Amino acid sequence: MNKKRALTFSITRTVAAIFIAILVATLLIFVSSKGNTVGAKFSETLVALRAMLIGPLFRNNGSFNTKGFLEILALMVPIMLTGLATTVMFSANQFNLGSEGGIMFGAFITALIAIYTPLPPVILPIVSILGGSFATMLLLMVPAVLKAKLGVSEMVNSLMINYIVMYIINFLLNTRFMDRTKGQVQTLNFQEHALLPQLVGRGTKLSLGLVIALVVVAIVATVMYRTRWGYNIRMIGQNEDFSKYSGINVPFYIILAQGLGGFLAGMGGSLEMLGRYTAYDWKSLPGYGWTGVTVAILAGNNPAYVPLAAFFMAYLDKGCEMMSTYSSVPAQLIDIIQAVIFLFFAADNFLAGYRQKLVIKSAEEDAKAANEVQVEGGK
Repeated sequence: MNKKRALTFSITRTVAAIFIAILVATLLIFVSSKGNTVGAKFSETLVALRAMLIGPLFRNNGSFNTKGFLEILALMVPIMLTGLATTVMFSANQFNLGSEGGIMFGAFITALIAIYTPLPPVILPIVSILGGSFATMLLLMVPAVLKAKLGVSEMVNSLMINYIVMYIINFLLNTRFMDRTKGQVQTLNFQEHALLPQLVGRGTKLSLGLVIALVVVAIVATVMYRTRWGYNIRMIGQNEDFSKYSGINVPFYIILAQGLGGFLAGMGGSLEMLGRYTAYDWKSLPGYGWTGVTVAILAGNNPAYVPLAAFFMAYLDKGCEMMSTYSSVPAQLIDIIQAVIFLFFAADNFLAGYRQKLVIKSAEEDAKAANEVQVEGGK
């Protein structure tokens, strides 16, 4: 199948999965609505769907919701980087799911640096972000090394690491780093000059982190598709045995892919913390890592498409939040939508018949072109 038809199939499959997920969500909204009659349930379903699908960008009077748009852009930042992290690791066929704990760990290390390190302006946020990113890289290299050297499943290890990280952070937060003057469990406030500059006001918390994240996307896309390192990572993902026999250092690139993924996940936590918070107060896994898996799936493991996928997921997240405000449907519906999208992308036979037709059509066109070349050559 040529590249054009492969892209067509990928887009069709993505749209179909999203459509089915929205359809399932609609049925669940209808069932969970509090109307006493079918008409009342239908009316509430329409209100909920409008809030979820249109509300984030357009008000009830039809005017564009600028604040809502800016909030979506702010929500994009952490899931863009966890999606990017997952994309790199999945490209090497490494199912490291540690981005969830990684983004929490990166945010915590960044917070400690931003609180206790006496550095001048500009230098402090840079050191804080890099410190959180490198610390997370080392964390997620643990399952990578175990996989490369001992053949231990990186999926099992990374899932365990997520909860180990959460409980260790909660222990440290409650016993050592908590600000006792506050009425809730949180650290001391960050030093003022550690915070990232805000791009706009209006209370959207849209910081310079968005620009940094987009630059990182461009760098990772270039590395993955324009360098030997990226080619080797993708080759291992397609055929590890062939890569090994062709001379690629497979253990090294397995560790590299997961280490790079850890760095990106940690950076997501760092940018989120310094861009939208003034103190660290996360007491549970934030959920950005799991959303990052969906982003990577929607992007087809291509870093260039990660911002679009992240925007879509941030849009849905904002929409589900608004839906819970204007109707009786809980915002957790976003988790069901993500699960349905993941289910259909994981199903190899989903739209397999359509794919087969495209493959046959491409083969017929190639054969026809070859025959024409032979006829012209025989003249």
